[in-house]
Amino acid sequence: MNPTIEQVLFAFGITLFAGLSTGVGSALAFYTKQTNKKFLSGALGFSAGVMIYVSLVEIFVKARASLEGILGESQGFLVTTLAFFGGMALIAIIDKFVPSYENPHEMHDLSEIKDLHELEGTEGYAVEAKKKSENHALLRMGMFSALAIGIHNFPEGLATFIAALEDPTLGISIGIAIAIHNIPEGIAVSVPIYFATGDKKKAFKFSFLSGLSEPLGAIVGYFILMQFFNELIFGIIFAGVAGIMVYISLDELLPTAEKYGEHHIAIYGMIAGMALMAASLLMFV
Repeated sequence: MNPTIEQVLFAFGITLFAGLSTGVGSALAFYTKQTNKKFLSGALGFSAGVMIYVSLVEIFVKARASLEGILGESQGFLVTTLAFFGGMALIAIIDKFVPSYENPHEMHDLSEIKDLHELEGTEGYAVEAKKKSENHALLRMGMFSALAIGIHNFPEGLATFIAALEDPTLGISIGIAIAIHNIPEGIAVSVPIYFATGDKKKAFKFSFLSGLSEPLGAIVGYFILMQFFNELIFGIIFAGVAGIMVYISLDELLPTAEKYGEHHIAIYGMIAGMALMAASLLMFV
């Protein structure tokens, strides 16, 4: 696999787009008085459906074909399966080192901001803001959320970049799904920092920066991994990418979708994402 400069730039652009969507979540936190929970729940379910379907139906299959062409049918399937679960293990280990109360997927409702806005400019506002900051260590939580999201986004960036290099259409689909997934992460960073400091610019800056680890993952993937790339390494990494995306969907996207809205809205969104992904793949058969 020897990608052209144009392919590399395209893949990097998709990854950059996905990573910087954390800034969209941050902006929503400032300019939306209340979360549209049903919409966000459906969107996150949709994102999960896209990622699960494409991982199991397209990415795993392509990785298996690549490895079977080199290692033979039996050993190739074995290595593909091991790499798939290896990707899951990688992201699970990353999750293990992020304390649960600082986890970037412990979401914050935008209606929390509304309570402070109603008190803004009054003595009650200052008391309430101080109490929230002291009781919940909001600034520290926001900073740790930014760091945690940066850690999580690194393998996501690599996954998006590799997928876009292999298949531009696939890369666009995954990039959009990851972008939707990153919007609540931007909220998770900006809300506590804004509560703690009252500084929108600071909250947006840290939210924005946390998303930059996504394209950083792509850069590392290109400059470090690509020099070792051959069909064998590609197949292993591609299978690992499938595992990473399935884990993200099951551990982060669907639980968050359930938290924001009704169970069936999340499921309907997931099915819609799978159906759209299936239709887009059928168009290019």
